Amino acid sequence: MARGVACSGQRLTRHSIQSPISTRRANLSDAPKKFPAALVFAAGCLIALLSFGPRSVMGVFQLPIFASRDWGAGHFAIALALQNLLWGLGQPFAGAMADRFGARPVLILGGLFYALGLALMSVAPSGLTFDLSAGLLIGLGLSGASFNLVLGAFAKLLPPQRLSYAFGAATAAGSFGQFLFSPLAGGLVAQMGWETTCLIFAGVTALIAPLAFVLKTAPSDFSASGGQGAVFRRAMAHKSYVLLSLGFFTCGFQLAFITVHFQRYVVESGLSPQLGAWAFALVGIFNIFGSLLSGWLGGFVSRPYILAFIYFARSLATAVFIALPATAETTLIFAAVTGLLWLSTVPPTSGVIGRMFGAGNLSMLYGFAFFLHQLGGFFGVLLGGFAREATGSYTSIWLLSIALGVISALLNLPVADREAPLPAAQPAE
Repeated sequence: MARGVACSGQRLTRHSIQSPISTRRANLSDAPKKFPAALVFAAGCLIALLSFGPRSVMGVFQLPIFASRDWGAGHFAIALALQNLLWGLGQPFAGAMADRFGARPVLILGGLFYALGLALMSVAPSGLTFDLSAGLLIGLGLSGASFNLVLGAFAKLLPPQRLSYAFGAATAAGSFGQFLFSPLAGGLVAQMGWETTCLIFAGVTALIAPLAFVLKTAPSDFSASGGQGAVFRRAMAHKSYVLLSLGFFTCGFQLAFITVHFQRYVVESGLSPQLGAWAFALVGIFNIFGSLLSGWLGGFVSRPYILAFIYFARSLATAVFIALPATAETTLIFAAVTGLLWLSTVPPTSGVIGRMFGAGNLSMLYGFAFFLHQLGGFFGVLLGGFAREATGSYTSIWLLSIALGVISALLNLPVADREAPLPAAQPAE
């Protein structure tokens, strides 16, 4: 697999798919980098693993919180929806700060907020304080410490011919975090309780801060492009960027709904909680292969076509899953297929944005696309919780997820995977 992905980097150079990222680095400092590429790559992947792992297993805490807190049901859905929303709302600003001032301080601050939110979540005495810790603090922490910032740092620090592999590997590292933390969370909660598990995860996520010292990117000068605001306005006027970002809304809706509600759905279908935990771990392990495959295919297949296929395949897999009786076999097969399609949207989406607008703008502009992703996640979590309480079933949200997948597949078909045209020069007066 590694050899195949490395070859994809060569194809990228040959077909100039990634060349705009390298040729449009004029706004970046030419100062020599302090850390070698291998160390940057390793630290970035570890940050992706540590940031995505605890966040991806929040669904494991749902039933234990319901059992131990009388405010559990409503506030859990609100807190997780708020977490997704604030992660998305903060992402463009965190990305803009990372592009302007460097990735390292943003990642350090984000990691500390994340750890603090997990620690306070474990001792929350009321629904409101749970919303503030699990929702507000973790959401803001994720906006500054997630793998989205790692992708932007990689685009600035790593050689262009390695970016396709690096984007896929960072995404796969986040997936491995999901695979690793899902059974870990289930075992810790069963043996030590959810409160102690949160404290353990807080200590683990605090490691993001020292790892971030390796991802030192130079501050960027945006004066030649009229400032970051001008870059953002230019992106919002670009049809392909808008369509790409709108399609990403569905990705967030589907992922957040499954992350928070899938294990409850499995239990309420008459299956064991352990099966739900292992099925979700299976999503993580298969996503490692899906993310790497998606990055590799982006070297010679149209990335918008890859995205269209992913969204349509998700809808098809969901339709088959809910139409069949719930069994251990159908649950595990659905988890494996979903895993292949889980975060495989990230390498082509970030690659297209980097190609359109260059590495110096990737953190901010991918951050806005990710805001729409998390807005979708907000609705996926919230509507899933409300639909379950109102109707006693998740069926309506599964059907909505299918419809959104088809729409997003159609939105990505006309996206142009090429450098965005520069604004016309104004005549001198």
